[in-house]
Amino acid sequence: MDLPNRLDRMIMRLTAQRNCLAQGLPLIADLSGPILEFGLGKGRTYDYLRSHAKGRRIIAFDREIHCPPGCVPAPDDLVLGDFHDTVPGAMDRIGEPAALAHFDVGSEKPDVDTALVTWLATAADPLVAAGGIVIADRAMSNPRWHLLPAPPGGSDGHHFMYRVED
Repeated sequence: MDLPNRLDRMIMRLTAQRNCLAQGLPLIADLSGPILEFGLGKGRTYDYLRSHAKGRRIIAFDREIHCPPGCVPAPDDLVLGDFHDTVPGAMDRIGEPAALAHFDVGSEKPDVDTALVTWLATAADPLVAAGGIVIADRAMSNPRWHLLPAPPGGSDGHHFMYRVED
């Protein structure tokens, strides 16, 4: 079977991402803490989160800004630099464990992605509250993170949702 073309893969990925976010946000309704956005990118997910998680602080991490000015977080909610430099010690900046962490860090370099998400699953774990939700564009492995079923409409292996346990 031929792989879908790039446009169809993008549509599947973005649909899966939106489905996971739409299912994940209600799961954190009773949990305090900010939302962490790892990979601000073009600001699409950040924009979605701020319109669907009104009143909740959203802190975005990325190497540099690539999004339009209207999707750039306030300076106190934007952490720029390499994840290896900005994630360790980030609790001082965010103040309390996050209710939801969204990782959109994939590229078209599978080896680089695997190394990064392996590291992030450990390095970012202390930043997410027990009971919180992790949504990622790559499969991640952490003993505290338990894979949740795909949301209605599926994620087709394009996004993964985890519940963080004690």
